[in-house]
Amino acid sequence: MRHLFIALALVIGMAGCHQDRAMPTTDESCSYLYATTPGDYQMGGVQMIALREGYKVWTKRHGNSPMKVLILHGGPAGTHEYLESFQSFFPQANIEFYEYDQLGSYRSDQPTDMGLYTIERFVEEVEQVRVALGLDSTNFFLLGHSWGGILALEYALKYQHNMKGLIVSNMTADFHKYAAYNNKLREELRPSLVDTLKAFEDKGLYTDPLYLGLVEKEFYAKHICRIYPFPEPVARSFKHFNMEVYAYMQGPSEFVPGGILKDWTVWDRLKELRVPTLTVGAKYDSMNPEEMKEMAALVQNGQYHYCPNGSHMALWDDQQVYMNGVVGFIHGVGKGDR
Repeated sequence: MRHLFIALALVIGMAGCHQDRAMPTTDESCSYLYATTPGDYQMGGVQMIALREGYKVWTKRHGNSPMKVLILHGGPAGTHEYLESFQSFFPQANIEFYEYDQLGSYRSDQPTDMGLYTIERFVEEVEQVRVALGLDSTNFFLLGHSWGGILALEYALKYQHNMKGLIVSNMTADFHKYAAYNNKLREELRPSLVDTLKAFEDKGLYTDPLYLGLVEKEFYAKHICRIYPFPEPVARSFKHFNMEVYAYMQGPSEFVPGGILKDWTVWDRLKELRVPTLTVGAKYDSMNPEEMKEMAALVQNGQYHYCPNGSHMALWDDQQVYMNGVVGFIHGVGKGDR
């Protein structure tokens, strides 16, 4: 009987968080959990957003808060999956956030028309997603990681009037700078390994399992994510990359940037950004952390956050430091302290 009484008490105590959706609770401890999406039925926060091009993209809402973050994944044509670590930090900080697979990515439509995969069209895609989600300048933070950082910068340069804050995570504002730093890190590898990689590259064997295995173990495990084997969401995300789109935009390999992004830069336009901006860099990153620091000084209202034990995915391998900086920035801007 004692165990039955305890179970009933727990059910009664939690009842306020399980009311019918037509009668939202005003209990402050439960309000974050009360988050519905448009439509005749609920899908756990998932919303497929129709784009004007006739395709749909996948988004998933977590929480209910005045502070709202749309997260842009890397790649290009990666997935939101490696960013699932935010689920362990944003809810506790009362930050509503949206996971999102861009067009061409795993849970969204994946058209084969390469003409769709341009920076300009992706910027307009983000704007359509923002409108569909009801985000605006009073509440909307945009967080872009890696390629998502490129997209976030381009979006902000056109639409910063719709934003409350910008977070550029582990991405420089100039593709040539990225390629140069990447080449510097490659030259620090042992000469025999560099020779082996070059032999594969000279033959165009970028998808050879041996080449991919060497890149993963010898470079990714040092500069992309220093937790190896990779955490399950990271490994799952890599598995679901759309490599055709990745190669078209980024190039055939991490070491051979040669896609449509190869001449991309907004370095000289950073001074145009007025929106509060946080840049994040990490010691072992494949991007030069000093460049992220300089970017924070070039925008009009910038801050820099450094992860001393992190790599490109500092949100995993220097997780607490990374999340403390990002959450602190969002709360500071949300309260008008920055």
